[in-house]
Amino acid sequence: MAGFVDIACNFTHESFKDDLETVIANAEIAGVEKFVLLCASLKDLDPIKVIQNKAPEKYFISAGIHPHHASEISNVNFNELLTKLQSINPHAIGETGLDYFRNISPPKTQRESFQMHIEIAKELSLPLYLHQREAHDDFIKIIKENIENFPKFVVHCFTGTQTQLEEYLELGAYIGLTGWICDAKRNIDLRQSIKNIPIDRMMIETDCPYLIPKNLKKKPINNINEPKYLPHIAREICELIGVEMEELKFFTSKNAVDFFS
Repeated sequence: MAGFVDIACNFTHESFKDDLETVIANAEIAGVEKFVLLCASLKDLDPIKVIQNKAPEKYFISAGIHPHHASEISNVNFNELLTKLQSINPHAIGETGLDYFRNISPPKTQRESFQMHIEIAKELSLPLYLHQREAHDDFIKIIKENIENFPKFVVHCFTGTQTQLEEYLELGAYIGLTGWICDAKRNIDLRQSIKNIPIDRMMIETDCPYLIPKNLKKKPINNINEPKYLPHIAREICELIGVEMEELKFFTSKNAVDFFS
């Protein structure tokens, strides 16, 4: 793997509807070689197929319902959800988990959706792509309740504490880091804690079009994050944890390929 892997690309977002090919080309010029195409809603399944079919070698695919959209499970049973997610030949199940920050879907429904996704991942022998915000205790509880034969999993967009990090690592998690670490004023604890992530459990991501790095010298007028900024995030991580760029690129890319393959 010669280039970076961006493990969080929301390419079905309307921000990319007119220029995705240009966004991909600019990322490749910057050294990003492969992209994890995220699924947040059942409405994303068909657009993902279209994107995937144009260049399947460029993408790993997630299939799932983000906790914001967890209420979608009210319209499907387990077998129907499994069939829908399986229809895009995913490399991972998710993005699933818990998000109590705004509770766009009720917490109880989020927990039910998370449980269904865990069971589907086990059924299909696929890894889990997980999201957690303001819900750590319930999130960990559900994982531990299902720990028998629990799939390998990544906690993407990690912004938590050292204690939370230790709990994730103890359970075998991979950790995804975003441009959130580029904010030195608001993220002092996070910038300290990432030094304790083993490099063989680390992945990197933009979560584009969200979370544009705060310390970019020249931000785009539209403030839309793109995968071409992944090397900027990588440089920040290198400075914080004291490794060379090539070492970080090698391990984070290898981790992603091994995980999603």
